[in-house]
Amino acid sequence: MQQDKEISALFSLIDDPDEEVYGAVSKRIADFGRSLIPNLEHLWETTPNEQVQQRIESLIHRLQLQDLQNDLLSWKTSAHPDLLAGALLCTRFQYPDLTLAPVLSELEKLRRNVWLELNNYLTPLEQINVLTSILFNYYGLKGKSKDYSRPEEFLLQTVLSSKKGNAFGNGLIYLLLCEGLDIPVKAIRIPGQFVLAYFKPVLQTKGQRVQAVEKIEYFIEPSSGQVFTRKEVDGYFSKMDIAPSPAYFSPLNNIETIALILSELANCFDNESERYKKDELLALAKLLND
Repeated sequence: MQQDKEISALFSLIDDPDEEVYGAVSKRIADFGRSLIPNLEHLWETTPNEQVQQRIESLIHRLQLQDLQNDLLSWKTSAHPDLLAGALLCTRFQYPDLTLAPVLSELEKLRRNVWLELNNYLTPLEQINVLTSILFNYYGLKGKSKDYSRPEEFLLQTVLSSKKGNAFGNGLIYLLLCEGLDIPVKAIRIPGQFVLAYFKPVLQTKGQRVQAVEKIEYFIEPSSGQVFTRKEVDGYFSKMDIAPSPAYFSPLNNIETIALILSELANCFDNESERYKKDELLALAKLLND
């Protein structure tokens, strides 16, 4: 009862013209967390004043971002940060009321369609050709060049619903399908690109010991599914005047992959009205990278 009275008192002060008072009110509302969002949404619907509505929208966004930060940190520090969970957290930045069921259903349908066409006798290249054919020919996924005016093409939910994505959006789907089918494909950090690589386990003799290491069999451009070789990657480095580094050919883990996508998504909001979103996304990426 006492808490309800405090919340009512805080809501009554949202329209206070004194910025210092409003700052204290918004901080206290943030302390209550996401549970206040339905109340704030109801207040927005019943408030005719546009300036007050803007303040309410700002408060709702602050609570949603705070919730997302907490969930990202929990995901990062979990024993096994799952790529799908990380991808869904990315999507939640733009779509905080994301419904999971359609996304999970669509991914499982895709995974099953690929699985039905795979067998133990296929070579690595044949495995990827099957996946690419189903994804782009049967499913109808379209690859788009990277365009920072279209943030929806970076995000799992909207790429699945529109069937249009850039290398990052399509690459997430590619990685998730490979993970669900035990195909050893990982993202790598080639500058200016989002490239996947097929890591084939091989045995290597070192002194008296034989150990298993991962060697890149070939590379995949995920916006189209095109396969290319190390020679072509070296040609790209030469053209861009980039010195090759072993770090560019090491697999990114799930946390690094999601941090990279958040950083790229931030570039979609490099304008005056949405600059705050860019700052927030870069802060989320930093949270994962630290």
